[in-house]
Amino acid sequence: MNSQNICKFIVPREKEQLTAANFIYEQQGTHSGETRTLSDHVMYLATGGEGFFRCSGEVQKLTAGKLFFSLADVPFCIESTKALKYYYITFNGGRAEELFRRFGITPGRSVFEGYEGLIPFWQESLARADEENIDLLSESVLLYTFSKLKRAAKSNDKVGMVLGYLEEHFTEPGLTLSSVAEAAGYNAKYLSHLFKKEFGMGFAEYLRILRIKHAVILMENGVTSVKNVAILSGFSDPLYFSRVFTKTVGVSPKNYKK
Repeated sequence: MNSQNICKFIVPREKEQLTAANFIYEQQGTHSGETRTLSDHVMYLATGGEGFFRCSGEVQKLTAGKLFFSLADVPFCIESTKALKYYYITFNGGRAEELFRRFGITPGRSVFEGYEGLIPFWQESLARADEENIDLLSESVLLYTFSKLKRAAKSNDKVGMVLGYLEEHFTEPGLTLSSVAEAAGYNAKYLSHLFKKEFGMGFAEYLRILRIKHAVILMENGVTSVKNVAILSGFSDPLYFSRVFTKTVGVSPKNYKK
């Protein structure tokens, strides 16, 4: 083998989708600051003007080069103060949840600065888009932009460490706030406060939603046994899993499979 060759292996992951719904350039700059809640996630890249992004009690100033996210079912508002302009891509899918966990993106941590260099790439990609390639271009822009978040995510030790631990262990039935706090080296009370600040919910609720979303992905990928789905998602009691699933999703696991 040529010693100059470079070979990097990719760790296999679950078959999770990342699907873009649209790719838009917003140039009007007329946002009134009204609170909205969307059913999909959105990635934004500010290109000019000024404004503010409000989410989960945090207020962040928006200027050119700011990359920011609104998460599905989380209230937020965008206010334009000086003709704010930005690109945005609406997207969803199980892969989105995995990427948010990997890079520590939460309602309380959803604005990142220093991404002016991505503006020409987004601009060229949208200009090239047509009916034949809009899906490929949109998803490519999403993934490439996520890849640029690696350095920023690692710098947030508190959130990144905890989310990384949860991503690896959330399917373990015995996982608790105390066990996660001990593994991360934090006080349980502090960790509880951190979750409420970053996610707008307590640890138990976050873990429950994380497990249910995983259960949905399993069923959509062919796991048909409710008992198996429950165990693989971190629930030791299938009956309790069914109650939690029904309350969270709105239908029972059996009806969801249908």
